[in-house]
Amino acid sequence: MSGDRQRHFALPQALAVLALLASGCTPFRPGMPSGPAAGEESPASQLGVGTVIAQQALAQLGAPYRYGGADPAKGFDCSGLVSYAHSREGISVPRTAAAQFAAARRVDPAALRAGDLVFFRLVPGSREVTHVGIYTGQRRFVHAPQTGRSVGEASLDDPYYRERFAGAGRLYPDRPGEGPRLESSPR
Repeated sequence: MSGDRQRHFALPQALAVLALLASGCTPFRPGMPSGPAAGEESPASQLGVGTVIAQQALAQLGAPYRYGGADPAKGFDCSGLVSYAHSREGISVPRTAAAQFAAARRVDPAALRAGDLVFFRLVPGSREVTHVGIYTGQRRFVHAPQTGRSVGEASLDDPYYRERFAGAGRLYPDRPGEGPRLESSPR
């Protein structure tokens, strides 16, 4: 091959190699997850605490149901899932669905936001709140339904849940310094 012809083929190959090397060093790609760098805000402050709580709950989809459970490795009951998702953001909440309902700031169901709690009375004729889920948006919530089933999603429009809906509330602060001041139980 002549020298001109070799340079003609070598230049495009060299440029292609440089492009591949440069793209491998790109520090950020839109749409790709990344953690905050020094001086940046945490995901909770960027997305909102409620959204992060909802994401924590969604991350547990498929975890087994376990009465009294609040651990991804062992399983969850409904209030244990709420407790776990909030604890990941440093928020201590009561342990039972009824206590969570009592502690929550009421939210109009038409104004639900991701991370809010939806409460149900599953025992016919009872006034006691016995079930809770974490709202994820679009009238859907994540919950640990019952023995034999795993953490899953459901709709507030499902006739079963619509008939048993007891109310909605929020346990996370709207802004720093706000929210319930919950004391942990003495051991």
